Amino acid sequence: MSNSRNLVLLIDDEPKIRRFLRAGFEIHGFSVAEAENAAEGLKIATFNAPDLVILDLALPDLHGSETLERLRSWSNVPVIVLSVEADEAEKVRLLQAGADDYVVKPFGMAELLARSDAALRRYFKSATENPVVVVGPLSVDLVSRTVELNTARIKLTRKEYRLLHVLATHVGLVVTHDQLLKEIWTGNQRDNIQYLRILVRKLRQKIETDPNQPRLLVTESGVGYRLENRLETEVN
Repeated sequence: MSNSRNLVLLIDDEPKIRRFLRAGFEIHGFSVAEAENAAEGLKIATFNAPDLVILDLALPDLHGSETLERLRSWSNVPVIVLSVEADEAEKVRLLQAGADDYVVKPFGMAELLARSDAALRRYFKSATENPVVVVGPLSVDLVSRTVELNTARIKLTRKEYRLLHVLATHVGLVVTHDQLLKEIWTGNQRDNIQYLRILVRKLRQKIETDPNQPRLLVTESGVGYRLENRLETEVN
């Protein structure tokens, strides 16, 4: 089973709202994490690297705007704010503070899902000119999180996809060992390059014709790894 679905983090203190949101997002193909307050939400965001955050403004321990400010100090993950207030000035202030969208309660799930898809597409298009990165026979759709090799879908574990995702959003550029370790692992594992080497080897077995002579995921000795973007030119 593939674990490469987009992860959405729901930060809302109302259990009924979280259940409603979870059901809608799961039906739409998302993985879901929940937090009932700001502290728990920020902790999950730190260690689980969600692809999207749904943030209620009325949290018991910290106002949503302060939560957004703290999140934006270290992450550019798309954030959609939920509020019972339709105040225009508040909406503008939150958007200027880094929110990607603002939805007023009550709302329909179809509307929130459409806004979520739009936020994800804007985010990935800002990272790359096209949300689909194509390198030779390899195709990585950064929005749907699907990977194809010679037009055939391949299944990756969550960490394998995360590695490929980071390289794809920097296609043609070297991503350092430290950058990759921080993007994929937490805690003491971030300091062990052997974890990264093992993961690279596993990914190469799935995407390379000859994993011992990689042409897609190449090593920059002593520095890091790069997803090659000149493959087609070099082959021809």
